[in-house]
Amino acid sequence: MAKNQAPVKKNETITLHFEDLTHEGNGVGKIDGYPLFVPYALPGEEATVKVIKVNKNYGFGKLVDIIKPSPHRVEPPCDVFYKCGGCQIQHMSYAMQLEMKQNQVQNVMRKIAHLDHVPVHPTFGMEDPWRYRNKVAIPVGEKDGTLMTGFYQMRSHRIIEDMTTCVVQDEVNDRMVEAVRRIADKLGIIAYDEQSDRGVLRHIMVRTGSQTNETMVVLITRTEKLPHQEQIVSELTETYPNVTSIVHNVNNRRTNVILGRKTKVLWGAEYIYDSIGDIRFAISAQSFYQVNPPQTKKLYEKALQYADVGENDVVIDAYCGIGTISLFMAQKAKKVYGIEVVPEAIHDAKMNAKINGIANAEFTVGEAEKVMPKWKEAGMNPDVIVVDPPRKGCEPAFLEAMIAMKPKRIVYVSCNPSTLARDLRILEDGGFKTKEVQPVDMFPQSMHVEAVALLQKETV
Repeated sequence: MAKNQAPVKKNETITLHFEDLTHEGNGVGKIDGYPLFVPYALPGEEATVKVIKVNKNYGFGKLVDIIKPSPHRVEPPCDVFYKCGGCQIQHMSYAMQLEMKQNQVQNVMRKIAHLDHVPVHPTFGMEDPWRYRNKVAIPVGEKDGTLMTGFYQMRSHRIIEDMTTCVVQDEVNDRMVEAVRRIADKLGIIAYDEQSDRGVLRHIMVRTGSQTNETMVVLITRTEKLPHQEQIVSELTETYPNVTSIVHNVNNRRTNVILGRKTKVLWGAEYIYDSIGDIRFAISAQSFYQVNPPQTKKLYEKALQYADVGENDVVIDAYCGIGTISLFMAQKAKKVYGIEVVPEAIHDAKMNAKINGIANAEFTVGEAEKVMPKWKEAGMNPDVIVVDPPRKGCEPAFLEAMIAMKPKRIVYVSCNPSTLARDLRILEDGGFKTKEVQPVDMFPQSMHVEAVALLQKETV
């Protein structure tokens, strides 16, 4: 074999033993040290694989036949699992999913943060890891003159035609999507067509309060006018008493973004309500709200435990969203300051504070990396800083301001273990010690894992 030449060729069929998983959930097998990544393969399995792509340092394969299955292989309950891509690991036992997510966090702690000895606890899982999502936004298409709804096929914008249910969605959401599709079809409403940028109905979105059973239906159209809106409202409200809000959202841009800027309440309230623990939240069509409230409660309880907030403590909650973590902290703290770049989220945060009678939480619109240095210059010295950044992690200017403020504790909530580990390394170098990390499974059947880490200021 020539130097730098892969030991396999494209379209070659080989037998492969799998020893690991990538963070995307692909099985990893090696031929003479050359790794092949194969979707739906599990560690410990032996399988026949067709090589479909060969790069210099690694290749990709397709599972043809499993010779020796893993004891952790299970039959996916979803009929369209291998088409959809919304879930990546339904073929894996839930016990293995939780272990794999713990390993994923451990690996980045070791390889990126260089923190080999920090405890990474077993992943917090769900008793029933199905039907947990309280929000669905599903595209609308057309086939043979009939409206259809379904998620897009993997790596495409083609709607899955034979999709009748989603096994990770709340069953109410499933039923409401089907009801709206049926009513809209009967009334002759035309589906939006991406290619021509014509048609009316783009998406159907449903949000459900897991504790209140209140349901919001959002119809997203290209057009300013929603045809037959009176009939849609009357049919939905007469048949489904749990519907408390029906909203029309207009999105007339050629974009992958689901919601447009203009929202109008057709019937009922602008908000539905839900609770996490004893905090009550108002949720609008545009609100960011965690899709798995039972697991969110576990995550926030752990964050609260790590924060160890006393009645005289001042807390900063950066990337605070609609104030979920802030309001939990405010129940214990002297004062909480929340920062969020999205003005609508800050509006919701202030309203949620009011709903819960919480007067010691103050919310500011702005970029955390710009607000924090100003607060530092103004002499603010928080006892605890909580961060819950987007997937890209924290900006360097924000991390520097946090280090300069010298809080007693930092609680870092993360939806991306790699950027968490990168930022922990910077905070460690800035004089903080990572004490422990708790992974939380917010999205069972998918490769995503959340984690919360506790850091303490090193005392000289």
